[in-house]
Amino acid sequence: MSEPLYRPWGTVTPEFWDASAPGAAPPPSGLAPETLRAQLVKVAETAQAGRLADATALAARLDEDLTAEYGELHLHTIQVREVRGYLAALAGDHPSGLSWYLHAAQLRVTIQGPGHPDVEAATRRAYSLWRAMPPEADRQRLGADLLTIAGDIHGPDAQVVRRIQERLYALVVPSGSTPAPLNSA
Repeated sequence: MSEPLYRPWGTVTPEFWDASAPGAAPPPSGLAPETLRAQLVKVAETAQAGRLADATALAARLDEDLTAEYGELHLHTIQVREVRGYLAALAGDHPSGLSWYLHAAQLRVTIQGPGHPDVEAATRRAYSLWRAMPPEADRQRLGADLLTIAGDIHGPDAQVVRRIQERLYALVVPSGSTPAPLNSA
């Protein structure tokens, strides 16, 4: 005599697919992609009109809304944080802009993986912003931060990491100078 076969999931009924897990929060209503796009267009138009402070405030509010809705590890949130970095750079706050770009790259690698083209593009944006920074005391420190994060994301032998190293070296050792002998005694 054969025993009855008991499946671990029980009997699946149509009501099963309609019910949420016990104690689970209802799914978020979500900002529709069209709404997000419209808000980003408004940020861009405000910035183009020369009202960077207003554009920055709009982007910050959108960042708060998206973070509350989707969390930090969501592409919508990351995109708005990249916009915040861009706005900071437009306003001349390059260290803050670079910080936003590096933050976004780290978030992207967490959800998309180190080999994803968007992660590589995010790293290139951070590198480009760093290269465009005016010479200032923080440039070497920010370059070291960029080098550390790019190395963590892409590995020490990646082309972008080698380029950052070369640029940092050029900042430390000006061109045309010859290194002093190590032992001149």
